[in-house]
Amino acid sequence: MAEQQIQNSNGCSSTEIGPGGVPRGTKTSDVYRTFGIPDRFENPEWFEGYTHKPVHPLYRTTAQDYGGKEPSVHTMPTHFYGRSQKFSNHLGKTGAGKLRNQSLNTNHDVSRV
Repeated sequence: MAEQQIQNSNGCSSTEIGPGGVPRGTKTSDVYRTFGIPDRFENPEWFEGYTHKPVHPLYRTTAQDYGGKEPSVHTMPTHFYGRSQKFSNHLGKTGAGKLRNQSLNTNHDVSRV
């Protein structure tokens, strides 16, 4: 099988094929139309920790199969709608942060004498 010289968005040619059958260094927006995604989803190669430890086949789960695969541009989200922290920030400013339990104590007092 002949290797092809493929140019990515950075203009450099690459022959190393990454996960998903796309050249390494390819961004998600090079393959799909994206909207407001963070840089971590734009560059799936930034994710680390996808090494395989040998697991006995009897105890192998499908979650381990799916979670052990390195992410590619095909598995990244193409849209991202982040939530604001307006409510949480309001709690921190008003001093209402962590609430105190003010219920009636019905335990017996133990004398330490």
